[in-house]
Amino acid sequence: MLQGGLLDYSIKIGGEAGQGIDTIGGILGKLFTRAGHYVFTHQDFESRVRGGHNFYQMRLSDKPLSASRDVIDILVALDNTTISAHEKEISKDGMIIYDAAAIQETHSESQFLNVPFVDLALKHGGSKIMANIVATGSIIGMLGMEIELLLDMIKSTFRKKGDEAVEANINAARAGYGFAVKECLRCSFTPAPAGTKKMLIAGNDAIGLGAMASGCKFYAAYPMTPSTGIMNFIAGKASAYGIVVEQAEDEIAAINMVLGASFGGVRAMTGSSGGGFALMVEGLSLAAMTETPVVIALAQRPAPATGLPTRTEQADLLFALHSGHGEFPRILFAPGSPEQAIYLTNKAFNLVEKYQIPAFILTDQYLADSEWTYETIDFSRLTYRDYRVRNDALQQLASYKRHAFTDSGVSPLGIPGESTHLVVTDSDEHTEEGHLTEDPLIRTKMVEKRLFKKLPLITAEIAPPLLYGDLEPKIVLVGWGSTYGPLKEAIDHLGQTKKIALLHFSEIYPFPLRDRFDYIALLNKARQTICVENNALGQFASLMRAETGYEFDDRINRFDGRPFTLETLVGEINGTFR
Repeated sequence: MLQGGLLDYSIKIGGEAGQGIDTIGGILGKLFTRAGHYVFTHQDFESRVRGGHNFYQMRLSDKPLSASRDVIDILVALDNTTISAHEKEISKDGMIIYDAAAIQETHSESQFLNVPFVDLALKHGGSKIMANIVATGSIIGMLGMEIELLLDMIKSTFRKKGDEAVEANINAARAGYGFAVKECLRCSFTPAPAGTKKMLIAGNDAIGLGAMASGCKFYAAYPMTPSTGIMNFIAGKASAYGIVVEQAEDEIAAINMVLGASFGGVRAMTGSSGGGFALMVEGLSLAAMTETPVVIALAQRPAPATGLPTRTEQADLLFALHSGHGEFPRILFAPGSPEQAIYLTNKAFNLVEKYQIPAFILTDQYLADSEWTYETIDFSRLTYRDYRVRNDALQQLASYKRHAFTDSGVSPLGIPGESTHLVVTDSDEHTEEGHLTEDPLIRTKMVEKRLFKKLPLITAEIAPPLLYGDLEPKIVLVGWGSTYGPLKEAIDHLGQTKKIALLHFSEIYPFPLRDRFDYIALLNKARQTICVENNALGQFASLMRAETGYEFDDRINRFDGRPFTLETLVGEINGTFR
């Protein structure tokens, strides 16, 4: 649909697991961005390999996007359930395309277009497996776009399978395209004019990219949705960039492998979801006691227990903050976009090594799998500094104490085996040399070193929240992590008639100081403040009150396992206005 003169179409591909939904969505997303358009995608899928009801939703525009919408312009129904579940979401001029023979159901209403995906695939491609390529071609035809870019993508995608496979898929795409152009008389879609080629990045890939750009050389994890994509991304690049990726037998092994690698001198990372991270908490405390740098990606999903394995939620904030026995500093970052994920992962790697502490990258299924369009990523913002004392520099020290008392609390981080100095640490309380002790005076000094001396320095590194919208707002929306995208678009929408702004927190703990930006003063001046979270208890709102004493006027909490869409969130916000 056209919104205020701007093109804004939403496409939803629905069906059962195993029907090629990801294939259609993945091809379209890449095609649209290569054509110079802006795309935003998110997925909704059940925890099963076959069957169930899944969908891949995509938004296409000639302006930057950061959220999905409720209204659908093209619905690709690969099964009956998709029609019954989403028919009411169709826009006034929207269309539903389906294969009547495949779903054994015919619809005569004007918004339905029967495209024989399977029959065209068999006739022109030689196999029904190409039905999703027919569907992809049909969508391109309905949108009135040129088919050449799709054909180029098919050539590059199927090149390794040989000329025969390429030709078959091209024929299937042409068949779907030609059918839609000829038969969709009601189609009135106007594609955005082609622009500069852009890139499409998912949240998990961005975390992996940030880790690689930060010098990560070892990644160990046990697969657990939605964190597995990080490991898959790094594993796919491991050979080219000299990275060791280990699929551990469980999460306990994973974090201990990472701690061993970090102690041995390389930057290392692990990742899991809440249930897997629950097994890592003893390892987290081990990292704190031994002052071993480690980055942990905690990809949240609805819980307790297995919960909704493939859905989204923001309910592990306080878990990450308070996990692990004992008292020790940690860092919590929660990116709101893939771009933030790259930069914050980079910052996490630098700070864990600088202060010899653990850091969390908090993400969730929505951010992990959603894809954002960028024209470019500014890699000059990434920093790298090796804080370890290596080789000759270590050898030249007159003596070496792994846990030496210093004014900053940060001890020299030596590498075992790189000098004649002995590098020792212990999971028990230890002396400066790293040997076990039960001396109460040393215990007190070590806690002061690890906690009280480091914490103010770490806190000074934390950036204030982002202010987006009106600079003197009467209404302030507050969010953290993955709510950034929907909140940003809600501000764009509501800001046309209201003095409203977004305060988004991505660097959450230590809680940001107010010396660079007094965000509490901004909140106090506002007429109304609303905290928006994907959890039931309002965990960030509680943390804000604990850290600053500030309490929000209203809260919007969603905890059904689904993300906020633009219209849903705007409706919720409007419902709070007094």
